[in-house]
Amino acid sequence: MTLVLARSAAARAADLPGVVGADLQVPLVTGGSIAYANLDLAASAPALQSVAAHVAELLPYYASVHRGAGYASQVSTALLESARVTVGEFVGARSDDVVVFTRNTTDALNLLAGCVPGPVLCLDVEHHANQLPWQVGAHRVLRVAETVEQTLADLEAALASAPVALLAVTGASNVTGETLPLERLVDIAHRAGARVVVDAAQLAPHRRVDLAATGIDYVALSGHKLYAPYGAGAIVGRRDWLDEGTPYLAGGGAVREVRIDRTVWAAAPHRHEGGTPNVVGAAALAQACRTLAPLLDGAAHAHEKALSDRLAAGLATVPGLRTLRIWPDSTDRVAVHSFTLPDRPAGLVAAYLSAEHGIGVRDGRFCAHPLLLKLCGESGEALRASIGISTTAEHVDRLVAALQQLTTRGARWTYGVVDGRWVPTPDPREHDPLGVIGTLVLGTGASACSSE
Repeated sequence: MTLVLARSAAARAADLPGVVGADLQVPLVTGGSIAYANLDLAASAPALQSVAAHVAELLPYYASVHRGAGYASQVSTALLESARVTVGEFVGARSDDVVVFTRNTTDALNLLAGCVPGPVLCLDVEHHANQLPWQVGAHRVLRVAETVEQTLADLEAALASAPVALLAVTGASNVTGETLPLERLVDIAHRAGARVVVDAAQLAPHRRVDLAATGIDYVALSGHKLYAPYGAGAIVGRRDWLDEGTPYLAGGGAVREVRIDRTVWAAAPHRHEGGTPNVVGAAALAQACRTLAPLLDGAAHAHEKALSDRLAAGLATVPGLRTLRIWPDSTDRVAVHSFTLPDRPAGLVAAYLSAEHGIGVRDGRFCAHPLLLKLCGESGEALRASIGISTTAEHVDRLVAALQQLTTRGARWTYGVVDGRWVPTPDPREHDPLGVIGTLVLGTGASACSSE
């Protein structure tokens, strides 16, 4: 049966686009090297081969946009504005919606925070990107209930008791992968007179987002989660707030007219894109959208669902391992699995997986401190394995086997804390494969947030 499952997984993977670095070899502290098992895709995903190729083709034409008469400037301008259309189509934008390019989801939500004409309500399970921006103005945080159904009922009551302008919710939890019924959330919010913004950083790489079909008012996403790690993201949604909001970045390109005593700002999207835009990032994001759009309902979903089920079954066999869930009645999740091991610091386990097995996972609090406190208590730290189109059955099986080995026989190497991070001691691996890092120790310098 295992062989049959592995063959079916290989067949599904053959239908998926290639990813740069899929054949990367990484060194082990025990000697030799192994193919890297990247199970940290929820943090950042490597570039699709189609994206990297598109960027390579674009670079000779790169130039400043919008006001250049030169041929390269005209090509770059056309690429940027075409990318805007493509990203809008990817999320089902309505004809009057606007696409504003940003750096990432965090940047997008901070931009929107300056445009909301009233209070904001968010949930206590959000990534910091969908918590902290709202704290600069009037806002409330709703504690989620023990079930999805009760959470929806509590949300409806909260909106009825004190109306808000905007409800900010995650599309898929970056900790547990669980999703909320977005169409029901939109209906609840709209009946209360509130708009809805969805943090789709974790949702968009795995599920189709459709603003027109669902009624979602705004969606924020990141290119680096969508296999386009070239520094671009987007906020997409209704134009009126974005046209009237305070310009996010005052500067050239964001204006219609400037005098010493007054400024006439441009309409969105240019109103919020002051300075020279990231043409390469926008084009890369658009190419990722073109590549992924035909796959989200088919090959990619089937591939990730099969491997996610395989991982869930494998984790259940590891002695003492506890998987994290928010709601026992949630029925859908993207391929993100967080867990803890008793009496083993998450950072130590992550260092062991990397150093002895060539596996990359995330450890820490995942920029979701309130949720990790709720799920893990005062320790507030866990491990997270995340699956994408480049994940293989071997990656999943290797993780499960490594965790079983750790819990039954222990690690083969020694580990210690250096600059706040667990690392192998000593670490004989080559730390500067590109010859540019110098004396920086691999794995140090992480923030307490375990940032994404």
